[in-house]
Formats: sequence, structure tokens, C-alpha cells
Amino acid sequence: MKQEEDASPEADFCLGAALQSWGLQLTEQHSQSTMLIGIVIGALLALALIGITIFFVYRRVNRFPFLAHVSEPDFGQVQPTPQYRFRKRDKVMFYGRKIMRKVTTLPHTLVGSTAPPRQRMRKRTKVLSLAKRILRFKKEYPTLQPKEPPPSLLEADLTEFDVKNSHLPSEVLYMLKNVRVLGHFEKPLFLELCKHMVFVQLLEGEHVFQPGEPDTSIYVVQDGRLEVCIQDTDGTEVAVKEVLAGDSVHSLLSILDVITGHTAPYKTVSARAAAPSTVLRLPAVAFQGVFEKYPETLARVVQIIMVRLQRVTFLALHNYLGLTTELFNPESQAIPLVSVASVAAGKTKRQACCGSEDRLERPLRPPESCDPADRGGSRAAASGPLLKRSQSFPLPSVREEILDELGKAQAGDQAPFAPPGSTAGATSELRMACDRARVLLHAEERPESAMASKAKKNVVVADAPSAVFHYAETNSDETVSSRKTDAIFRAAKKDLLTLMKLDDPSLLDGRVTLLHVPGGTVVSKQGDQDMNILFVVSGLLHVYQRKIDSEEDTCLFVVRPGEMVGQLAVLTGEPLIFTIKANRDCSFLSISKAHFYEIMRKQPTVVLGVAHTVVKRVSSFVRQIDFALDWMEVEAGRAVYRQGDKSDCTYIVLSGRLRSVIRKDDGKKRLAGEYGRGDLIGVVETLTHQARATTVHAVRDSELAKLPTGALTSIKRRYPQVVTRLIHLLGEKILGSLQQGTVTGHQFGLHTAGSKWDSGNPASNLSTVAIMPVSEDVPLTAFALELKHALSAIGPILLLTSDNIKQRLGSAALDSIHEYRLSSWLGQQEDIHRIVLYQADSTLTPWTQRCVRQADCVLIVGLGEQEPTVGELERMLESTAVRAQKQLVLLHREDGPAPSRTVEWLNMRSWCSGHLHLCCPRRVFSRRSMPKLVEMYQRVFQRPPDRHSDFSRLARVLTGNAIALVLGGGGARGCAQVGIIRALTECGIPVDMVGGTSIGAFMGALYSEERNYSQIRIRAKQWAEDMTSMVKTVLDLTYPITSMFSGAGFNSSICSVFKDRQIEDLWIPYFTITTDITASAMRVHTDGSLWRYVRASMSLSGYMPPLCDPKDGHLLMDGGYINNLPADVARSMGAKVVIAIDVGSQDETDLTNYGDALSGWWLLWKRWNPLATKVKVLNMAEIQTRLAYVCCVRQLEMVKNSEY
Repeated sequence: MKQEEDASPEADFCLGAALQSWGLQLTEQHSQSTMLIGIVIGALLALALIGITIFFVYRRVNRFPFLAHVSEPDFGQVQPTPQYRFRKRDKVMFYGRKIMRKVTTLPHTLVGSTAPPRQRMRKRTKVLSLAKRILRFKKEYPTLQPKEPPPSLLEADLTEFDVKNSHLPSEVLYMLKNVRVLGHFEKPLFLELCKHMVFVQLLEGEHVFQPGEPDTSIYVVQDGRLEVCIQDTDGTEVAVKEVLAGDSVHSLLSILDVITGHTAPYKTVSARAAAPSTVLRLPAVAFQGVFEKYPETLARVVQIIMVRLQRVTFLALHNYLGLTTELFNPESQAIPLVSVASVAAGKTKRQACCGSEDRLERPLRPPESCDPADRGGSRAAASGPLLKRSQSFPLPSVREEILDELGKAQAGDQAPFAPPGSTAGATSELRMACDRARVLLHAEERPESAMASKAKKNVVVADAPSAVFHYAETNSDETVSSRKTDAIFRAAKKDLLTLMKLDDPSLLDGRVTLLHVPGGTVVSKQGDQDMNILFVVSGLLHVYQRKIDSEEDTCLFVVRPGEMVGQLAVLTGEPLIFTIKANRDCSFLSISKAHFYEIMRKQPTVVLGVAHTVVKRVSSFVRQIDFALDWMEVEAGRAVYRQGDKSDCTYIVLSGRLRSVIRKDDGKKRLAGEYGRGDLIGVVETLTHQARATTVHAVRDSELAKLPTGALTSIKRRYPQVVTRLIHLLGEKILGSLQQGTVTGHQFGLHTAGSKWDSGNPASNLSTVAIMPVSEDVPLTAFALELKHALSAIGPILLLTSDNIKQRLGSAALDSIHEYRLSSWLGQQEDIHRIVLYQADSTLTPWTQRCVRQADCVLIVGLGEQEPTVGELERMLESTAVRAQKQLVLLHREDGPAPSRTVEWLNMRSWCSGHLHLCCPRRVFSRRSMPKLVEMYQRVFQRPPDRHSDFSRLARVLTGNAIALVLGGGGARGCAQVGIIRALTECGIPVDMVGGTSIGAFMGALYSEERNYSQIRIRAKQWAEDMTSMVKTVLDLTYPITSMFSGAGFNSSICSVFKDRQIEDLWIPYFTITTDITASAMRVHTDGSLWRYVRASMSLSGYMPPLCDPKDGHLLMDGGYINNLPADVARSMGAKVVIAIDVGSQDETDLTNYGDALSGWWLLWKRWNPLATKVKVLNMAEIQTRLAYVCCVRQLEMVKNSEY
């Protein structure tokens, strides 16, 4: 037994050894057979490759038999060349170039060839193509060089208001810097005012002025610190303003009281020294002496004070704080109508007079009766029939101004910049006041014979059926009723003379109209530009104002007989800030704006009485806040405040442009935003009591209104409803920041993902645009007129040239001595026009420098058909710190080639914020003389602008009204986007910007390149048919390590559509979205190779490999993974309206709840069993797809819920 037991292990061991050796033999035999099979396959492949090569070489030789018959001497003697030893790649390149040279000279050396020229060219092309394929030559396309903005764009000047380096005394500079109204005086007048300045030394706690003292001075702090306090109703004092060195304490309304002779003491306002201080005091009485010596300046100064009241005080308190009735004094300011009362108490009874009026009025009423709701109630203030002013003075139309804008000045114009006190100086001041009020006066006087009272009077009907009749001068015979009306009319004019303090009664002859309106008539609407002065004779006029963020109107005050209304709008030229309605029958005298300024030309002091009526209507609360509000001017490059400063006030932009820059922790600066007219700055930090988050500096000379924190706190305590309005403003700022998010984008930008120019829309709210040529060949005048024509559809536009300025303002207008007056006049033009165009000269003249200094944006205009170059004017301006953004505009002919070489234009310039291609009509390039050009554009301006033209697109871009078309991804469903483009074309909707993702990127690129629906449809159809080729799909298959397809076939299909087109060369600004899987971020592409970034945006994971960005080598995938509908990107690039087309699939959300675990066998049974209940469970591919698109779905929901 033991032997058997010992033998069994040995047998087992032998059996295992045998099995092991047998396994090794099998493995070795298998490896050998595998190796033999590989060798055989490799040999067969090598033989096949050799055979194919021999076949193609033999075929190629047989196709060119004529090469063997070429005589050797025709090629000339070939000198022996030295032998070199090459590396393999150098050898291939050497022989490749040698072959290319021989092929290039081949057609010229052929002898006896009978082939036609076209056939020879075809053969040559084939040889070149073959050589390129063999050697794989690739054309290198120029790429946009990333450039950062110059330091002047993002940095404020380090020097503040420099007093030491000025030639004027410090006290004079402080006075000029702070008291804004004094800057409108000529230098001799201002220096004469400064003679009355006195110094006041104050100790800490000592009062500058207290309640009860006369309010007759302007105070400027030279050193130290003051506190301005307001006494509340309970007797407590609240500090509303802290006055530091260089700041001032004054109220222009108080100065106006002194000028008009109605000096009043301080009632609730006081100022005391918070530290030992030196204060400059300028008595307001000094103004009276200046006005007596130079009476022509009176109207201008009073107008500036009224403008400050409306644009600074009312703008801040009403538009931003929501105050309405708190701004006006509802108490009656009427004067007794002595003359009218005497007529009413005459022999003729009042009832007979009323009956006579009724008889006259009856036939003038409209056939339909007024709605009873229009006769009362605050909500119906603007719903009644509107009174049309038949006597309003017409302003020159845009078409009539073309001659002026091209240098055709009106005859008889005098230069406004003349020595003070002269006749020309008086004309200058009056003309500037008239320009500010938008009034055009005739140069010649009215003939006195026309104003004589010999003509008979009667009641006539206005041209428009406005249910109004007015009393005017005619030659009809007198009637009983007209004699009564004539008596009332004369008596009312006498009372009006008393109120306006007119010395000569004849000044009203022919300039006053008596009107009667029935109840329910809206005399003037809020926002009307052309307003009359109304003097109520009988009845009442109710004044309403629309509440902020509400459709309701509130009654401000009631105008009773003996009171005037509308005088503020007439003096300032600003739009009417309230609505005037007659809730019952009312009669009043009306003086048009033009007639009032005619009166003022003959008696300038009339403006004092009218202005005093405005001041009396202002509430005491406004008088208090007027001490706290400041009207400040900031020079270009100066910082309003810096990052980290204490937030002690809020600013409102009145004119000019400001830029906000934030400094990161690493020291880099980034643009946070730009602000134009009417924007509110620093409100978030002020309300939250945080330090300044950014640095804000002036892009150009700007005017700001400053509202201190103390004044804001006082207003909140007095009117708690202001807090609601402030919360609304704060919420708008926060929501605006959230909606903008972290998207990198700017106005048609040249930015990269790391660009500092990341402001959202810096081109919004532009007021001034300078136009500068690249060369003298640019038709700049025609371009400026075309742009003006396109902008005229958006608002009032003014085009200024150097010749225009000299003929309007005099040949000395551009001299340095008149610089401030010219700046003031240009500022007025900005106030009354939506955009002012500055056409620069072709050389660096003072006017060109002024254009650049005044500009919010500079358009550099070049010809796209010329060689890319930099103009001499641009080179000269490179040395100056131009803070305005620059846009490159390239002009192209209608029948010319498509844009190209845009990258070279851009790379030659230091920095541009954007570029545009304009396809111009033929008239732009026509060579006409100036008179013929004027005549042609007079006809052009009679037609409305074409909204689909490229000039209209430029106009919408400059005014912030751009329309963007955003096309989302969705695979084959994206073909429906062609129909969307067709629908937009048929509906006449223009598109100014195009963006897309995935298939939307492809369709959007077609639209940006073609702009023609029929061509887009044809090219899209050809590409779709090419994509359905099964052969190309199979040939593109590869071993699926990274993707199923190599991508070569897909690349060739897209490249065949777009060729070598660059994104910069597209007609319409375009962007596409990709997913950067290297940096795990979204990429917005606005420059570079078009087909590459379209292909990258269409690269689905698993199907196509990621595309390597030629700029930085990052891997780019389908943009649908991160933002399938980039409407937010278009919004951040400046689009006001975004048309977003979503063709993505709707995910199934009604899925089966299978519990905590899922069996694949159960799911398989459910799907295969026809009798089982169907279940909805995602497979692995669907789960991966949904995971990939999680970010995209969230972004899509945000777009759908956004306001734009």
C-alpha cells in the first residue's frame, strides 16, 4: 500500500509535467504560426504597394510621352551643381521644390506641342495638385496678434487738479473749477467778478452762515473742511455735505434771487467749519455789476441756472429717487388780474360775455364728444385731445441742414466769438441761448408795420381739429363778440406785461395769442420738445407728472388765473417734464418759444421776471437740496474716484463719458464698464457703505452731478418712500451684474478669453463719434452723410466739420482763447442731439484734435480694396493718449470682391475695439464736386434709410440697438434654421450680429458670409448631401481609441464650404462657441480660421476627435456641452435684441421609477416581451449624453427666463 501511495504522487507529477510541456509546445506553435501569418500579410501588402506604385508611375509616364522628345538644347546648358549631404526631410523638401520649379517652367519650354492652351493649363494644375498632395504643403494663414489695450485706456492720470503749475492764482482757479456757471463768462468778465472775492478765516466750530442771515454769497474752501447742515422740522440738524479743499457751498437759485432782486435769508441751511479753514467768498451782488456793464450775458447765465435746476436737481430727485409732488410748491403764485377784472366789471355783463363765447365756441367743437373719463382723474392726464400749436416756430429739418453741414452758412451770420460788450458779442450770447433752447431766429427784424394795431381782430380756427380756437389778427370787420374778446385780450396783455416786467407794451404785439380750450384737452404732453409759455386768464390748468416705474400720473399743482406755466422748458430747451391738461374750459395767453426769444433780444431783462416765477414754484425742499448737490466738471483722464476710496457720494453723468476699471489682486486691470449721459455711478457702494470697488475716470471732458451721502440720508428720513426706489435701483445693478455673469465678450470684439476689454457693451449710450480717414482716397464726406442718413431714423443727428464750425461760429472759433466757449457750444449740441458726428480733417489740424478729444468713439475709415496700411493721421495720434475706443471700418464696393486680409489691417494698428465691413452704394464712390454731392444727398435725405443696409447696421451698433441672431445646436434639426433665416428676410428684420453653436455655428457662418437666403439654401443643401455619402463615412472610420472617425472627411467637407475664409473677413460680425476641455471652460471665437472653429463647435465626443486650437493647442469640442444657445454671449457683446433659435431635442422627463436597484435582465425582459408594460429607463449612452449637457440645459433655462 505504501508503494502504491508513493507511486501516485510521482504519477501525478509526471502527468503535470507532460501537460505543461504540451501547453508550451502549443503556445510556441501558435506564436510561430501567428508570426508566419504576419510575415506573409506584410509581404503581400509590400508587394501590393510596390505594384500599385509601379502601376501609377507607368501610367504617369505614358500620359506624358512628349517629355521624351524634348530636345536637350532647349533647356539650356545645366551647370554641374555641388553635391550636398541632406537629412531625409531636407532631401525630400529639396527635390520637391526642384520638381515644382520645373513644373512651373514646363509650359514655357515645350516645343512642338499641339495641345490647346486650356488643356495645357489643366494638366499643369493637375501636376501642381499632385505635388502638393505628395509633399503636403500647407498655406499659412495670418492670425490676429493678441493685443492688450494701451495703458491710457485703463489708467487714470496720476496728477490731480494742479494749482501750482497754473499761471492763474489758486483762488481764481478754485472759483472757476467749482462754480460751473462762471465758466460761461469771457475772461475779462470773470476776472472782474474775482475782484469782489474776499478771504474769510474760520476756526473750528465757527459758522460760515446761519439761518436768518442773507443768502447772498458763494463760498469756496481753499483749505480746511466745512460741514453743511439742514435743520429738520423737529429742530435737529443733519449734516448733508462735507466740503473739502477745492469744493464750494452755494445755491444757484439763491444767486438768481439776488439777480432778480428778491434776496431771501437762510431759513434751514447752515455751514460751519469742522476744522480751521480758509474760505473764499464771492458776493452775488458782483453779478449785478457785471450784468449792468455787459447786459448781453444775462440771458445766458440765467439759462444756465435754469438748466442746472432741471438737469441736475430735478433729474436726480425725480428720475432716480422717484420724488414728484415733493419738488413743487402747490401754493398759488398768481398775480391779481387787475385789467381783466376791470373789463369784466364793465358795462357789459359777464353772463353776456360767456354767452357770446359759447356762441363762438359752439361751431368749433368736434363732432364727437370727449370721453367723460378724460375730464378728471390722474390716470387720464395724457389721454385727451392734444393741443396743436399753430404758432410754433419750425425748426430746420435734417434735410435743410445739409447745406450748413457741408459749409453753406446762412447769409448775414455774425461770428459769435466777439469781444464782450460789442454788438457781435451780444449776438453771440443771444445765439448761444437760442441754440440751447432750440430756437432759430431770423436775422432781420420784423417790420413794425406788420405789428401795428391798426389791423382788425377776430376769432379764427386753428388748422388742426383740436377743439381749440385762438384769437389772432385779421382784417375782418368787428363784431359785438369780437369787441368783447378784444377787450379781454388787451386787458390780459396788460397783466402779462406786469408779470414779465416789460417796459415796452409793443413787444407783445403780434407775439401773443389768446386761446380757449374745452375741458379734457391735453395742452402739452410730458416729453414735448416745442413748448409755449402759457398765461392763464380764466379757468384752471392742471399739471401732472408720470410716476417712475408706473403708468399712473400724479397732480403736481394747479395753474390759476394770473400764473404762468411752461417757462422752464422754454428757457432751457429741455423736454417738458410734466403734462398740462385743462380739466374744464380754460382761456390763456400763449407765447411761442421763438416769439419769447425775440422779446428777449430786445429786452434781455425779461428773462429775470420769467425765471423768478420758476423759482417761486420750486418747493423749499428743493432749495435745501440745491445746497448739497454739486455740478462738477472732470477733465479727460482725471479720476472721479479710485478703488478703495471712501464712498461718500453718488454721481450722475450729465454729459461726456466715464470708464470704470477694476484692479485685481495680481495687479492686472480689467474694464468693468462705461457710462454715458444719464447713467448713475457709485450707487451700490454708497448704499451699502462699502469702499469703492473700481476706479472711475473720464474718457473725455465730462459734466457730473454729485449727490452726497448725507443729503441722501436726509431725503430718506424725510421721505421714506425713497428707500423703495433705492432698493429698486440697487436690484437693477445687481441683476445686471448677474445677467452679464462671467461671459467674456465685448462689442464685436477682438478679444481673447483673457482680454482686459471685458465690459459687456462699451459702445452703448454713445453721444459723440469722430470719423477719421486712413488716407485721402477715402470718400469721407459721402461716408459721413450716409451715416447721418442712417442715424436719422434713430434720433436727431448733427454732423460737424471744420468748415461748418468756422462759418457758424466764426473763423476764430478754433483758437485757444475761445476753447471754453467752443466746448460749451459743443456740449449744447450733445444735449439737443442723439449723436453728434465729428468729421475730422485729413491732416492733424486743431479741429482734428478737437474731434478726437470730444469723441466717445473714433471710427477709422479705410478702403477694403486697397493694400492694408496705417494712415499718417493715425501715426500722429499714436503719441497722444486717446482714451476713446477705436473701430476700424472698411468700405467695399457693391460689385467688388468679398472682404479679405482684414487681419493685416488689424495687426498694423496698436489696438482696436472692433471692426466692421460696409458694402457701400455706388454713390459713395462717385467722384462728384461738392455742389453736386450736396444736391445728390438732398434727394437721398428725402427717402427713409434702408434698414437692411450696412450703414443702418453701423448706426444700430453705435446707438446700442444692434439685433443679434443666435442659432443653437441640434444636429440635423439645424437645417430648419435656413427657414428661420428666410422668415427673417421676408419679415424685413435686419441682423447685425450672428452667433451659433454646433450646427448653428455652421448655418450662422453661411449667413454671415452670404447674407443672401437663396445662396445660403444652395450651399447648405450641397453640404447636407455631401454628408450623406456612405463611402466617405466608411473611409473616415478609424480604430476607436479617441473617436470612431478620424475627422479628415468631416474636415474636408466643411473646408470645401468655407475655403480659407477668416472670421474677420465675414460681412456680419460672427462668433462661435466651443468647449475647451484642456482648460475646462467656454471659448468664444471671434477671429481665426472659420472652418476650423465651425468644425470644433460641431465635434461630438466619441464621433469626432477634439480639434487642436492652432493658437494655443487647447483641445476644443462641441460648444453644445457648455452653451447650446449662446444668447447671453450675444447680449454681452452689445446686442439689444437677441433672436435665439433653439432646435435642440426635448429630454424625456417622465421616466420609470424602478426603485433602489435595477436588473438588466428585468429590463431586457420588459423590452422584449410584447405583453409586458413598457418602461422608460435610460441606457448608458443616454445617461452619458445627459451628463454632458447638464451645464447646457441650465444655461438654456436662464436664456429662456431672461428679459432680452
